[in-house]
Amino acid sequence: MADPNDDSTQIDATDEVAAQEGVATEGGAGTQDSAKDDGGVQTADIEKLLDQATESLEQATGETASAEATPTPFDLNDLSPTEEPTERQPIDLLGEVEMDLRIELGRTQMCLDEVLQLRGGSVVALDKLAGDPVDVFVNGRLIARGEVLVMNDNFCIRVTELVGA
Repeated sequence: MADPNDDSTQIDATDEVAAQEGVATEGGAGTQDSAKDDGGVQTADIEKLLDQATESLEQATGETASAEATPTPFDLNDLSPTEEPTERQPIDLLGEVEMDLRIELGRTQMCLDEVLQLRGGSVVALDKLAGDPVDVFVNGRLIARGEVLVMNDNFCIRVTELVGA
């Protein structure tokens, strides 16, 4: 370790700082030329500064940095699906979800001319017979079939069959 009162050590440190700033000192007039090469800093100076920074970090943390240290991979644990049965959520979670529910009594094909001739009291024949089950669609997807009932002067559907996915 160098003596802090030694003048030669102080001059060398001053020369080093001056070389980094591009200024010449009395004791180190040639330092400016060696520190710069075509307006840039030499790689030796950069490596020296990096070594000094590494030493300072090692002293601050108390650990030695090894250039040959192998990085450890990040452990993501087990990402495979669990075999445990999942807890069922209550149906109340869907309480405010809006869905489009359609009941289809049957279908038919008509020409535009026939549609324009429809008036109040017109009869449109469908492809299903009376008593055939009607289709229940939710958001455009067939989910069930049922039969039409009349209850308290209102039409109702009794679901008779749930359609699988």
